[in-house]
Amino acid sequence: MPRSLCLTRQCLGLITRIECVVLPLAGEKGLWTLICAAGMSGAQPSAIKAQGPFYGPLVAEGVLAEIAENLAVQGYSECSELPIWRLHIQAELRRLNGERCRHLGNYQFQPES
Repeated sequence: MPRSLCLTRQCLGLITRIECVVLPLAGEKGLWTLICAAGMSGAQPSAIKAQGPFYGPLVAEGVLAEIAENLAVQGYSECSELPIWRLHIQAELRRLNGERCRHLGNYQFQPES
């Protein structure tokens, strides 16, 4: 299974696009995420969603395969065009990595007096 996928569906003359990418999370812990951007082709994405974290790329790729199968049933087909929302997906990955870094040291130390 590839680590990225672009799907499109034409309905009433409009083309809906979904781009999904499996990416490693920061931290060297072997955690991966699946980020999907969706919207009208030729426009900015109207939704960006992340799934995970997953332990290893194979688990995330399996989830991507299941999503692709479900979308195929809904009329989506694989698109050979280059990804157009890669920057939006990278921004979501930076946001996720930033949240993870903030929560790693998020604790209070209050020794008993």
